[in-house]
Amino acid sequence: MRAAVLREGRVVYRDDVPEPVPGPGQVLVAVRSCGICGSDLHFAAHRDEMLALSEQMGASVGADRNRDVIMGHEFSAEVIEAGPDTDTHPPGTLVTSTPVLLSAEGIVPIGFTDRTIGGYAERMLLSAPLLLAVPNGLDPRHAALTEPMAVGLHAVNKSTIQRDETALVLGCGPIGIAIIAALRVRGVETIVASDFSIKRRELAATMGAHQTLDPAQGSPFDTVRPKVVFEAVGVPGIIDDVMRRTPAGSRIVVAGVCMQPDTVHPFFAIAKEINIQFVLAYNPNEFAESLCAIAEGQIDVAPVITGEVGLEGVGAAFNDLTDPERHCKILVTP
Repeated sequence: MRAAVLREGRVVYRDDVPEPVPGPGQVLVAVRSCGICGSDLHFAAHRDEMLALSEQMGASVGADRNRDVIMGHEFSAEVIEAGPDTDTHPPGTLVTSTPVLLSAEGIVPIGFTDRTIGGYAERMLLSAPLLLAVPNGLDPRHAALTEPMAVGLHAVNKSTIQRDETALVLGCGPIGIAIIAALRVRGVETIVASDFSIKRRELAATMGAHQTLDPAQGSPFDTVRPKVVFEAVGVPGIIDDVMRRTPAGSRIVVAGVCMQPDTVHPFFAIAKEINIQFVLAYNPNEFAESLCAIAEGQIDVAPVITGEVGLEGVGAAFNDLTDPERHCKILVTP
């Protein structure tokens, strides 16, 4: 089987990956489309560090650092066959799923360990109880974006933002864009987005931002007084700067993933009684809700897709995604 694998920090193409065999409760599927996520770029660059930090929390995924990992957790796929004693959708059904595999060893994440096969492959295994049939004849490419849109929805839900509260989204990469889309569906009346990239600011406006700002021209906080700030940048210093500049009584939702140690001055948050909420991923209901929002036309994900590659081109796509003026979301089509 063909796949793109992570090996020693680089994504390389293989055509000799063993075929997966579904066990009880599992389903063999053919990958139709899979998005390249910022988390994949982080994992490729910081694999050992991420695994070590997970182990410190007692949340080890049991990965072997010396083995290839097939990443890819934003996917749509077509059912091929079910494992023994497994009832599921008929062959040919287009599905998606939260990216975890249920097995005798417990719940194993898809795309971040050598114990599962992710969407950068021709075929993979999914868990029958977690499958969601893709409705309304939705394009498989668009269905693959259910996962990142669910990340944005979860951040918005955690913020408890109200329609009349001003939202400021810092960073208009895929996470920031997903947050903007969720805010728009929520009916938030003032959505402001900030990013250095003109292309990303244009995309933010397309996805629902009412105003876009270039931080190179001055702090966004000089222009807008937000009630809720969504931090989707993920670099050291951002959280501290937001706490220093944001109005008293505001709420900060941290969705960006910073992989370096960071320093903050708690005094800013204490003096202003700022509420800070860190967020990760989504719950199953939010995943299903995001699929419905895309399928029913509430969220048009087409503008987010800026490129497509085959399995042989995944490595080059990782490099291309470092340029914000070129790409937002590249899809892998096995």
